[in-house]
Amino acid sequence: MSAAEIETGLDFAASGSGPDEISRRLESMPASSYLWRLVILLSLGGWFEVYDLFFTGYIAPGLNRSGLLTTTTQAFFGFSGIGAFVAATFAGLFVGTLFLGFLADRFGRRSIFTFALLGYTAASVAMACQTTSGGVLLWRFIAGIGIGVEIITIDTYITELAPSWMRGRAFAVNQAVMFTAVPVVAFLSWWLVPLSPFGIDGWRWVVLIGAAGSMVIWILRLFVPESPLWLARHGRAEEAVKILRTLEASAGVAPARAERTADLLPARAVAKAGFAELFKPPYLSLVVMFMIFNFCQAFGVYGFANWVPALLVEKGITVTKSLQYSFIIAFAYPIAPLLAASFADRFERKWIICGAAVAISVFGMAFSQFAEPVLLILCGVLITAANMTMSYAYHAYQTEVFPTTIRARASGLVYSMSRVSATFSGFIVAYVLREAGVGGVFGLITSAMVVVILAIAIFGPNVRGKPLDT
Repeated sequence: MSAAEIETGLDFAASGSGPDEISRRLESMPASSYLWRLVILLSLGGWFEVYDLFFTGYIAPGLNRSGLLTTTTQAFFGFSGIGAFVAATFAGLFVGTLFLGFLADRFGRRSIFTFALLGYTAASVAMACQTTSGGVLLWRFIAGIGIGVEIITIDTYITELAPSWMRGRAFAVNQAVMFTAVPVVAFLSWWLVPLSPFGIDGWRWVVLIGAAGSMVIWILRLFVPESPLWLARHGRAEEAVKILRTLEASAGVAPARAERTADLLPARAVAKAGFAELFKPPYLSLVVMFMIFNFCQAFGVYGFANWVPALLVEKGITVTKSLQYSFIIAFAYPIAPLLAASFADRFERKWIICGAAVAISVFGMAFSQFAEPVLLILCGVLITAANMTMSYAYHAYQTEVFPTTIRARASGLVYSMSRVSATFSGFIVAYVLREAGVGGVFGLITSAMVVVILAIAIFGPNVRGKPLDT
């Protein structure tokens, strides 16, 4: 160990701020209004991420109506259809999560949280100004890169702020706040997509409204501190202690006394870990399991979410009515996680995920059989509720099992597989919809959910009540 590392370790010891000690103190910290406020502020930043991500499906009829993209294509990999638009979104997400997830590990959660949002907002504005299908697809791909980085950063951020005993609820609230964006974008699409206000296509207004609102991030970032655990792992002891003391004071916890040097393991405070660590024990088996899970879960989540209007149109419902029904279904996005918060920390994360996968399969097959509007809406709400339950659970699950030094890049790596899956699912769903109808689409989704259940039930580790980095 170098002299600088020894000195850093002694600084940690002197201040009682070693990474392991900070993890222990975060884990034992009770909930406070300040901690919940941070969760909500981070979630508000993610609100625009969800808005940007979900208008993929809601503006699809408008892109078709304007003549830029078609609903289906003759070729499987047709680049003139809605499937290509969905694919461009998730191809960008794949690049952002796989190749740029390390940015939050290297530069901190707070700065990447800010600049990733600004980057994909600028790309969305550029996309709204395009007049060719190629231009739309290119800028959608670039926007997807920024969204991918933002998703990983927010998940990592919340994981490191919330103790394990309330982390499930924190992610449920996070998802509830973020996904209030879905009914908003659904309503704006229902209202604007069929119109051309001031001679500008309605779908362009939907995109630009979200981009304008995202500027609030410059205000939000002033009230969100850096992760104390990340600071401690990077040798920034004084900053970590200052933030930790603020968290503890807000919860009514007395300042901790300085611990003995031997208890703080200063060598771990400066330990380095890289991408290669993910392909070695004990992380390799986790990486493989989560990659399989993410590849399959995306069919359930995005195979339905991005295709709701198109699936309804395929069942003989008009474009205007399909957007209206989609708007009603969209209310399940924020409500479902709030309901799930009541049991989020009472059961192991893995069993919540498996239960949600079963529900997606059952309600999905029911959706494919019904034609009555009330029954279609009811099944759509239940599918969405199950998807959101799975979503909050796995976003927490795949970050808390990895250590702080590689948490963002690890979750980025495994999450990138859902981006690969979603990229091709746009083409696959379009093909299956054309060849086998709505029933075929949900048969595909059910098959994917079976793999999800087997992978998580058999190989998923237990995490309930365990502090980070153990």
